[in-house]
Amino acid sequence: MLIALSQITTGPEPAKNLDLIEEQARRAAEAGARVVVLPEAAMACFGTPLAPLAEPLDGPWAHRVRAIAEAAGIVVVAGMFTPAGDGRVTNTLLATGPGVEATYDKIHLYDAFGFAESDSVAPGSTVVTVDVEGVRFGLATCYDVRFPELFRAHADAGAVATLLAASWGAGPGKREQWELLVRARALDATVWVAATGQADPAASGISGAGTAPTGIGHSMLVGPDGTVREALGAAPGLLIAELDVAEVARVREKTSVLANRRLGLGDAAITYPV
Repeated sequence: MLIALSQITTGPEPAKNLDLIEEQARRAAEAGARVVVLPEAAMACFGTPLAPLAEPLDGPWAHRVRAIAEAAGIVVVAGMFTPAGDGRVTNTLLATGPGVEATYDKIHLYDAFGFAESDSVAPGSTVVTVDVEGVRFGLATCYDVRFPELFRAHADAGAVATLLAASWGAGPGKREQWELLVRARALDATVWVAATGQADPAASGISGAGTAPTGIGHSMLVGPDGTVREALGAAPGLLIAELDVAEVARVREKTSVLANRRLGLGDAAITYPV
């Protein structure tokens, strides 16, 4: 299956970002991709007040994304913000297109490196997978990549790949952490990981300020053996890559990390210190 990783730089205006999403979905479909993964915060970049622009899933922004997916005949996965009901928002991935309609609310919030996502964002609690033409994908968002149990949960649910949307924070060593973590999660769960980040604003000619995680680029498709198969640099780009579903079974036959697990599975033979 061909999939597309759309590395873009979104701005603070949701309507303008929809035009960019439409252009990327059209290009991906024309290249033969069946899924296009856009970054976290595709609705509006971080550093923007989120509560005033958050919309429900039946609101105009999500409706337009559905129309874009339908017109292009492709499954679109894009990050948006929905009202949480307590003054905060939910960091939501909308997956929509032919035969697909699902949402994932980011479980692990980025309360790290001096940034407190939980001040403005409420956490999700549900693992979500979607089926595209018989291929199952798990959904994850940015900071989730630091938590291997989510990716293993995708594998346990039958997923052969995780679609990871991000807006990674910049800083010393952060690119190296991004690349290491994405590859490690592929190895942990023996799944493909399609990791799509916001492009580096500077590479888009946008001067940024503040500490908000607005992206560093370096989107990549990593195989279930942890090797990087395709990757982008810091600048915006659309990566079309082939995902070999059958490779997952081949890798799992050789590297049986899922079958060999002992911890966290209720094995009575394992004792834990008190």
